[in-house]
Amino acid sequence: MGVAGTLEYFSDLLSNVKRRKKKKQMQTVALKVRMDCEGCERKVKSVLFGVKGVKSVDVDMKQQKVTVTGNVEPKKVLKAAQSTKKKVEMWPYVPYTLVAHPYVSQAYDKKAPPNHVRAIPVTATISETTMDDNYTNMFSDENPNACSIM
Repeated sequence: MGVAGTLEYFSDLLSNVKRRKKKKQMQTVALKVRMDCEGCERKVKSVLFGVKGVKSVDVDMKQQKVTVTGNVEPKKVLKAAQSTKKKVEMWPYVPYTLVAHPYVSQAYDKKAPPNHVRAIPVTATISETTMDDNYTNMFSDENPNACSIM
């Protein structure tokens, strides 16, 4: 066998390493799906199990929540769920401890599960505007051009 056989073995070993595809990571995708009965639940479950890479599908009828676990992409799962003709959206709720201002009008939702609020973008939170700073500077003692009435 000798050196030639050994080189061939290592060559094959290294070429196999390059050809391997990276596996997708296990992901959990949560969806809010409008379901009225057990038939709706079965329909959604069967469609989502048909998506390539799905390992499990959990349905919570009370919260209208479907959790899909597996080697899947969230967009493909959402598209498959929308094919059932049900009202579907990504799970919009997060624990209220993760939101800076949980009682802002956009975040508070009566339909949210206990201890949860809607996930809102950072731009919707309460913040100071530059207008407030301008008014403060206008009547400041350090500003030589401030109002002379004061």
